[in-house]
Amino acid sequence: MMELRWGAKETGRAVLLAGAAWLALATSAQAQQPLATIPAAPAPAPAVDDGLGDTGYYLESDLLIRDDANQKMIARGDVEARYQGRTLRADEVVYDTKTEVVTAHGHVTLINADGTAEFANDMTMDKDLKAGFARGFSARLDKNIKIASDSAVRRNEKITELNKAIYTPCEVCAAKPNPTWSIQADKVVQDKNKHLVYYHGATIRVFGAPLMYLPVFWHPDPQTERRSGFLVPKIGVSKKRGLVYEQPYLFVLSPSQDVVITPQFNTKVNPFLKAQYRKRFYSGYVEARVGATYDKDFDNHGDRFGEATAKSYILAKGLFDIDEKWKWGFTAERASQALIFDDYDISDVYGQRGQFTADDHRLMSQIYATRQSDRSYLSASMISVQGLRVVQVSSAGLANQFENSGAFPLIGPMVEGRWEPESHILGGRLRVQGSGVVLTRSESQFGEPPYAYAAYKGQDGVDSVRGSIKGDWRASLVLGSGLRVEPFAQARGDSYRVSDVFLPTIAAAAGDTTTNINYSRGLGVAGVDLSMPFFKPLKDGGSVVLEPLVQLATGSDSSRVPIVVARDPAGNPIYFNEDSTNFELDETNLFDVNKSPGFDLYEGGTRMNVGGRATVKFADGRGGSVLLGRSLRTKVDPLMPTRAGLDQKASDWIVAATVTPIRGITAFTRARFDDDTSKLNRLEAGLDASVARGFGSLRYLKDNKDTSGFRQENLDFIGDYKIRQNWGVTALGRLSYQDARVFGLAANASKWSWTRRDLGVYYTDDCVRLDLIYQNEDRYTQTPSGLKLKSNESVVLRLTLATLGDTLYSD
Repeated sequence: MMELRWGAKETGRAVLLAGAAWLALATSAQAQQPLATIPAAPAPAPAVDDGLGDTGYYLESDLLIRDDANQKMIARGDVEARYQGRTLRADEVVYDTKTEVVTAHGHVTLINADGTAEFANDMTMDKDLKAGFARGFSARLDKNIKIASDSAVRRNEKITELNKAIYTPCEVCAAKPNPTWSIQADKVVQDKNKHLVYYHGATIRVFGAPLMYLPVFWHPDPQTERRSGFLVPKIGVSKKRGLVYEQPYLFVLSPSQDVVITPQFNTKVNPFLKAQYRKRFYSGYVEARVGATYDKDFDNHGDRFGEATAKSYILAKGLFDIDEKWKWGFTAERASQALIFDDYDISDVYGQRGQFTADDHRLMSQIYATRQSDRSYLSASMISVQGLRVVQVSSAGLANQFENSGAFPLIGPMVEGRWEPESHILGGRLRVQGSGVVLTRSESQFGEPPYAYAAYKGQDGVDSVRGSIKGDWRASLVLGSGLRVEPFAQARGDSYRVSDVFLPTIAAAAGDTTTNINYSRGLGVAGVDLSMPFFKPLKDGGSVVLEPLVQLATGSDSSRVPIVVARDPAGNPIYFNEDSTNFELDETNLFDVNKSPGFDLYEGGTRMNVGGRATVKFADGRGGSVLLGRSLRTKVDPLMPTRAGLDQKASDWIVAATVTPIRGITAFTRARFDDDTSKLNRLEAGLDASVARGFGSLRYLKDNKDTSGFRQENLDFIGDYKIRQNWGVTALGRLSYQDARVFGLAANASKWSWTRRDLGVYYTDDCVRLDLIYQNEDRYTQTPSGLKLKSNESVVLRLTLATLGDTLYSD
């Protein structure tokens, strides 16, 4: 027998324990996630070059014993062994050279290269690291996940068992022996051949109390990249659909594509089937969501009526790189019924999927291509819109109507481009822009709300073609006194062809029901922007800036396309205007050369936009700014909108202010005051607060006459505040003024109403969040007598467990 003491080192065949394979339970409680939501694996710790190479190992201990008689190597006392980035520590390590089995005893710790650690009282493994055993096993993994078991058995490199196991991401200590939540199981088996993890006798515990018992279940092995299997289910109770159970299942079709099938089972109405398909290519991707059912209509209480029909929707998108500058993409959005998303609680519907985004409760299908370089941009697209909004409601539920999608134009082709030369022209920047669009309607928009003129009902819609080209030049210089001077000039040419114009008065006089009209125009403007900021530094490092602003512009008169495309019942003309309906005047466009947002209406004439801006900033982050201004014209301009006084010589006054009185709290307001009476015509104000215990946001909007001619007023708020360390409250709501004229009622029927109210209380800590939320939301629902706006109440209990996702219950 030979003894070596104090820092003995030896190189040779490495026989360290591969404890990482015993960690099946570390992530086995997580449902296999789809491709787009799989979190990235933790990056391994940087490897340190210790000179051992791939086969050498380092061994250090207080005592190293070579027992030739029993053919064993024994290391005792603060044993540390390193091999391929892993470190093994124990009180004693024994290597049987005859059986080639390594055994570690006492305070065994195995630290992996990624920083995770495993612990055991004893560990044993064969020479090939294919079979082994650990007693009193535990581990601390990434994201503070902890597991423990009475024993861990690795039967071979494909099968691993944990007996009497517990899993939790919560803190566990002497003062808190029971974690907030945990999963306990009699046995957990990881089968790498089948890429599955099996549970036997599993119990989910919350605050030590059993929440759910599952005698047997299994799911895909989270250690595999992706594997077909069940995802986390959703359970709820809906007033409309009764008890609801959704069970998604992931089919992995290939390394680059998968599909999730989600049947929705309802006790009051027929099942609803949803699916999501995704495919990634070398140059891009395709994603598609679809859903379908076959059922009757049903009201807010789940009572069915009428004939059963097929109901379906599709929400798809794709984007591809052609080369470094060119891209092309598409979206496909359609629904067979306007209320399908509300009836079946389909989420994430009205978002941006392509180059253009539709409004709320409208779907947009498009195909487009773009090219972008340092000096130019070009896009070509075609767009189709489906309207899902309610545009007419009566108190009796009669004569209800959704938007008629046939009255929306098919947009396309639409081409837009711009180019800037690299060098300056006449000392300034020149930009050349061009655009063209074709609009085609199958039905007249004047036979539908908000017009709803009987003479146009069922007639063909107005079609049009427009082409435009514009040159925009601007320079900038600062004079010695600090005066900033920015001269500018614009020139634009437009050409229109408007066809299928139906005018009953023309038809009666000329015997023809439609007419085609061509129109061209040239527009131009020149002027200068002047500003002279006055700057004063403050002693604490802040500053005060006062800046008078003036814009002088003159050019061609204001212009609209002088083509009458309809007449109201009184015979008054309605002029062609597809993209420049009434717009708002505020601080964002006060100094625009042309305040009109589109092409069909053009702001011209001689005018002066004046204003002043004051800004205060302090070194501690506090501060504020205010802007006051208006637009002045040399003559009345009847083509400009009357809402903001732009048709008069003097517009309404514009006031906009932002203030941060203390760090974490910011308030803003923008208002428009009548020029003659100083009456407040429009007000938008808000407050954002963020403090250590939570956050809140408040928004108020009042418009005496919006772009549709109705009064609009609403108050929105959202907040989250922690009352104590683990307890908090949440609130969300909207209080709105409902103009009775929108619903075709008498003026005295206008009222204030809560359209959304959520109030909740929650508990949260490092590994769990429990929300109890009361929800009350107004939604349109179909009834046998027509469409009605009904209040939908629910109480939601949402439990979120760290690393497991959400489980939802609602009543």
